[in-house]
This record gives sequence, structure tokens and C-alpha cells, in this order.
Amino acid sequence: MNSRVQQFAAIVAALVFGSTLIAFAADKPQSFTGNVSDAMCGASHMMSGDAAACVRACVNKGSKYALVVGDKVYALDTSDKAALGELGKLADHQAKVTGQASGDTIAVSSVAAAK
Repeated sequence: MNSRVQQFAAIVAALVFGSTLIAFAADKPQSFTGNVSDAMCGASHMMSGDAAACVRACVNKGSKYALVVGDKVYALDTSDKAALGELGKLADHQAKVTGQASGDTIAVSSVAAAK
């Protein structure tokens, strides 16, 4: 009988420990590498001409920056002036964005040119 109680306690402890690890891993920022765009245009720019100019024009009109990773478009959520400036410089270029993803949005913690 004592052996079953010990086994049960060990299983419960393992489940609690595993759940804690998963919770900590979910809060860890991730890195995404893709092409800097805007949320309105996504992967296909509507303005004729330079795609970088289209990105900047859409952002100036209220659209958020976005990151196109394969077939997925993530809206980039940041109010950090340095990150916004870097995104502006990297419009229509590859960038590495670090942050917390939630659905189709990334809460940005840093932006750098992709290597």
C-alpha cells in the first residue's frame, strides 16, 4: 500500500514539475527571421514601385510593421523608438526580430539585420 502512495506522489510531482517547465518555456522570447513589411500589405505590396517605400508609406498612414516568415505574416507590436527606427531602415529587407509571439502578433523586444 505504501508503495502505491509513493508511486502516486512521484507521478504528481513529475506532472507539476513538467507543467512548471512548460510555463517557463512559454514566456521565453523567441527569434524570428523574415522580411520586414507592413501589416496592411503583408507579403504583397499594393503600391507600385519600391517595396521599401510602400512599407514606410503604409506605416506612416497607421499600419504596423510586420514580419513575413515563409507564408506567415506577423504584426510587430512595439512603441520602442529604437526598434521602430531599425524596422524603418530594414523595410523590405531580412531582419531578426526577438520577442514574444501570441497568435499573429509579436511583442518586439529587439530588431537587428539578419545575417
